[in-house]
Amino acid sequence: MHFPATELVLNERNEVYHLALHPNQLAHKVILVGDQDRVALISAFFDTIEHQSQHREFVCHTGTYQGKRISVLSTGIGTDNIDICMQELDALVNIDLEQRTEKTNKTQLEIVRIGTCGILQTGIPLHAYMLSSHAYGFDNVAHFYPIDYTEQETQLRANIDQHLNLPYGITPYLISADADLTQRLSSSETYTGITITSSGFYGPQGRSLRLESKIKDIHVKLGSFRQEETKIVNFEMESSAIFALGRQLGHSCTTICLGVANRPNMEFSTGCEREMNALISYVLDRI
Repeated sequence: MHFPATELVLNERNEVYHLALHPNQLAHKVILVGDQDRVALISAFFDTIEHQSQHREFVCHTGTYQGKRISVLSTGIGTDNIDICMQELDALVNIDLEQRTEKTNKTQLEIVRIGTCGILQTGIPLHAYMLSSHAYGFDNVAHFYPIDYTEQETQLRANIDQHLNLPYGITPYLISADADLTQRLSSSETYTGITITSSGFYGPQGRSLRLESKIKDIHVKLGSFRQEETKIVNFEMESSAIFALGRQLGHSCTTICLGVANRPNMEFSTGCEREMNALISYVLDRI
């Protein structure tokens, strides 16, 4: 299949358009972060750095850590940017950019999102490591693609939908993280459960300032959901699209976040630099 210029968009240097990267600048282990400044925070742990670039909000550093070649890429906030990042990351490894054709032999990327989140369970402390088993997406990115959901995912989504009784027009989707990659990040230090990917920080997460949210008690409803041992544990803004597009493109993806707020306890961290550095080290040792 040939991809025309309007579909596979490249810049004048034949780099993917938004990320501004060549294939040889990307490692097969990729850490995604929302915050541009967190890229340098992570690459400071590297033994070597071979590539550094920035285009718009997309900062990329590639280097090695204990013999492992790793790229760190900032995505900005939200699933709209994730659509760009996942498509262009895949193009870098699975499309011949010179010929504009799909490669026969596919490359699977290992993608870990490191971020911050709001905790939805009273018993989980601030700065806990929140590991995603699934993402329940309030965004609509996956609705534009033919995603293969499992029967278990479809049933779990329906059960959460029924529990929440959301206003008309909100149509979430639910998808699992990669089980093997998630297991590698799991330990006695992590709290694992369903992650809510929200389409905004204020109203979509139940916050009301001068404009009141239609779902202002949503964090209470989310935190009260139970299906056997399965709980909804946190809020963030990217994981559902990472998991959905990653699965369909053949990549293994998961998310681990530092809990910087506890919504039911009405707590918000006043500083977490030391804790974020510890989480970064934790992830680098395990991927």
